[in-house]
Amino acid sequence: MKPKHQRLLLAVIALLALIGAGLLAASALREEASYFYTPTTLAEADVPVGRAIRLGGMVQQGSIKREADGVTVSFVVQDRDKTQNVRYRGITPDLFVEGSGVVADGRLGSDGVFVADSLLARHDENYVPRELEDIDMSAAQHSKDSLAE
Repeated sequence: MKPKHQRLLLAVIALLALIGAGLLAASALREEASYFYTPTTLAEADVPVGRAIRLGGMVQQGSIKREADGVTVSFVVQDRDKTQNVRYRGITPDLFVEGSGVVADGRLGSDGVFVADSLLARHDENYVPRELEDIDMSAAQHSKDSLAE
């Protein structure tokens, strides 16, 4: 085999290996990606049970319930149109309160309750998830068109 053909064969093999590695990496990222949903988009989407997702919204007023074991918390996440029940087992962030923004990583359970593995609460008084920027929770109590009850 001529040196020219050897270099061409080596270049083709290297190109195929590079394409294969890229496809393998893309496949792994697709399986591990955590998509962001609000309660409305979650209700409209066909999310399989057990798939890792992120749920974001505002914690509904009066919805935080702590179980007797001291580490399990149930609450409701809301956006403008829908609500989603959430259950979390663990220590909640200090800034996790009713009426504040929250992003929960977890999975949708077979009973329709979102089971959170971790909670991210707002980091200051101005934090609102990007998808919920048009919601004003401070004025919610004075408006019949509000999220608060």
